[in-house]
Amino acid sequence: MILVTGATGSTGRHLVAQLKAQGARFRALVRDAAKGEALGADYAVGDFDDPASLAAAMDGVDRMFLASPGAQPETEDGEQPMVRWERNAIDAAKGAGVRYVVKLSVLNARVGGRMSEGGHGEAEAHLKASGLEWTMLRPGGFMQNFLSPATVLWDEQGALIGPDGPGRMAFVDCRDIAACAAVLLTGAPEPVGTLQITGPEALSYAAIAAHLSRGWGRPVGFNPHAEEAVAARLLGFGLAPQQAAELASLYGSMGRGDFQEVTGEVERLTGRRPRAFTEFMAANPEDFPGLEE
Repeated sequence: MILVTGATGSTGRHLVAQLKAQGARFRALVRDAAKGEALGADYAVGDFDDPASLAAAMDGVDRMFLASPGAQPETEDGEQPMVRWERNAIDAAKGAGVRYVVKLSVLNARVGGRMSEGGHGEAEAHLKASGLEWTMLRPGGFMQNFLSPATVLWDEQGALIGPDGPGRMAFVDCRDIAACAAVLLTGAPEPVGTLQITGPEALSYAAIAAHLSRGWGRPVGFNPHAEEAVAARLLGFGLAPQQAAELASLYGSMGRGDFQEVTGEVERLTGRRPRAFTEFMAANPEDFPGLEE
């Protein structure tokens, strides 16, 4: 039996759909029953801050997909809530007899890293020390980020803001991340350590803007920003200075090409090539009406 945490998230909901299609035995962890009913699958109501509910959800479970809500403001002690949530889930899994965990992480996860890199680094370290078997999935940037205006930066004219360097990023469709997780959770492959999951190509933000122009049926400009300009803009949005500096640093890293490596892990695990950005748009016609013209 598989437990899918983060079952309604960007990757978890696709994993639920794929496990249902395969007829796999799984249970989805949700925070309220209405969301569980909407999934149309076996579910348990639980909360990452309620260890008893986690233990109940893991009854009979031997494998777990671990994904929690994204970056949240740090608490007064400087810890990201995500670290606490995932530690609770890992501890509950160990206590319930779960054998194997597939954790959704991020590129460059490491203790002391920037923003989610640091939080995921701490959660990874806790999982490695737990004695459980594990696989870390470290995806590139989500293609799904471009479906929500709140997850990317735009200037006052509606142009996409990106790094001013020549670097690109190997964005990946969350469906492909879910497909990799499904193979690991249901099939014969043993835990294989840390896997970098990417799409088939590394794209610049200028290329993304061109794709969005076609998909939305209207011009989408690209406004390159130096790291300092990104930080200043984020401060204007009300971010704390450290958060603004760390997020701007990620943009700088993109511009330098730190996230542009393309790997073959999706094809190795699933037997098929990952979706390109054009294929991602075609799979979401309601979000890209320009493709129908």
